[in-house]
Parts: sequence; structure tokens; C-alpha cells
Amino acid sequence: MQAMILAAGLGTRLRPHTLRRPKPLFPILDQPLLLRIIDDLRWAGCRRMVVNAFHLRQQIVALLAGQPDIEVQQEDQELGTGGGLRRAWPRFGDQPVLVVNGDIFHDIDYRRVMVHHRQAGNDATLVLHDQPPHNKVQVDAELNILSFSAPLSPAGAGQPVPADNGLAVSWAFTGIQVIEPALLELMPARGFYHSIDWYRQLIVRGRRVRGMTVSGHCWHDIGTPEDYLALHGKLLSARNERRTPFWLGAEVVLGREISFSDWVAVGRRAVLGDGVQLRRCVVWDGVEVPAGTVAEDTIFSGAG
Repeated sequence: MQAMILAAGLGTRLRPHTLRRPKPLFPILDQPLLLRIIDDLRWAGCRRMVVNAFHLRQQIVALLAGQPDIEVQQEDQELGTGGGLRRAWPRFGDQPVLVVNGDIFHDIDYRRVMVHHRQAGNDATLVLHDQPPHNKVQVDAELNILSFSAPLSPAGAGQPVPADNGLAVSWAFTGIQVIEPALLELMPARGFYHSIDWYRQLIVRGRRVRGMTVSGHCWHDIGTPEDYLALHGKLLSARNERRTPFWLGAEVVLGREISFSDWVAVGRRAVLGDGVQLRRCVVWDGVEVPAGTVAEDTIFSGAG
């Protein structure tokens, strides 16, 4: 199995935190999300990965240095999801390429996705799920993708207008996709490009661009501070092996009279001064929280 991890985004909605780290390196319970994705891909049998990097790319290069199954594709300009894929095309063999987003936390089984793609004989397979209000990918009864922007009903109730055959259903795109690499030659060779525009062209040309639906899984975007905090709340609240939903990394230094409530995650080697009171907060590794700090729903990243 070969894969590409899209990790070149700017993460503008997460500023100022993304001025310190690229979004795929945001810690999830003290582990960079990118490393979790890589672990999951290896577990699924992936033996070759390309990771593209643009914003603060040297951090990604340094993190992945010395790993022979990973190649970092450094990009000097924004290329978009399509442009990054097209540039990586010569790095792939002739087997299907599994493409995943570097800023999505999920537990979807990559092996199942690859088996489905091969058995279905698709040119491209997009993994879909039910995620209102993001259900915009419209498919027919055979999961052929019809549109990436399903129209809404006149009442604005969020329900898609049925296709002419009355069988269209709308789903949300998980960001997981499998592509036959020869198709990448049909994408513009240079510059910024959206992969969705490429898919629209493939559909017009009669290529088999189809969906695979999944359910019963965990899936969480970390696109905003609220999303990032909510993921930690979900993970810590679901923990069964501890009496309280608090995460403390190695070598954390705690002052006197520290107070945690609801849930809190503190990264390794962080320092919390005397009298710190935190509620629904994430403290990144190595960050110092001054004495007397009282905060809730806050990310302590060390960014100004």
C-alpha cells in the first residue's frame, strides 16, 4: 500500500497557534496528529508514504527525518490539494494511492477502504459519511458521485433536492480517498489546483468516481480552536482507565494548589505555576502557564 498525507495547509482559522506549529503537528493527547496518522497507515500495511509540507515545513521535515518509508515533499508555494497530489505523481508506483488529510482525527479502517476500492474497480473512491450540515456530496443509488455541492431545498431545511431519478442521497466527504495514479496525469502539472475540480472533470469524462459509505466510527476535524478543544473533550470523557478525565504528559511540573475541572490535557515538560485553575484546556508540551492563571476553553500553545 502507498499513501499520501496532505499536510501543507496554512490553518488560518487556528491562528495564532498555527504561527507556532503547522496544524498536522498539533498534539492530540500529547502526540502530534501526523504521527498518529502515520502509525495507523503502517498498521494497515502501508509501506510507502509521501507527506507534502509548505507552512512551517521544516518542522515536519525534522519530525520525520530518518524514516525510510516516508518522503517529505517540500513545497515553496501553496499548491492546493490537487496541485500537491499532481507534483507527487512521479513518486508513486502503479498501485492505487490512498490519500488522507493531515488534520483529521478518525478511526476509519484504511484496509477496508483499500479492499473496497480494488473490488469495486473504481478509478477513484471517496469515503463518505453522514455528517450534517456538511452533507454536500450527492450520489446515486450505485454511489456514483453526481455533484460536490448538493442544492438545498427552498425551505432551507438542510435537505438536498432529490435528483431527477429520485434516488440521489447526499453525504459528507471524510477526506479519505483512493486514486488510480495514472489519472493524476490528467491534472494540471503546475500551480495551485483543487482536487474537487479535477474530480468534476473526471466525472464529465465518464470515469468511475464513486463513493464508499462508512458509519459507526470516530471522525473529528480540528479546523478551529473550538473543534480542537472539543476533540480533547470527547477523547478524555471517553477514557475508562482513569477516574478523572485529566491527561498529564511526562515530566510535567505542577505548582501548589493546582485546580483542574471538567477535563484538561497537559503536555510533557509543561510547567504550571502556583494557583493555576484550568477547565477544558489544552496545554502544549514545554509551555509554561504563569502562576495565578484562571482559564477555560483555552489552548496554551506558547504562541503570542
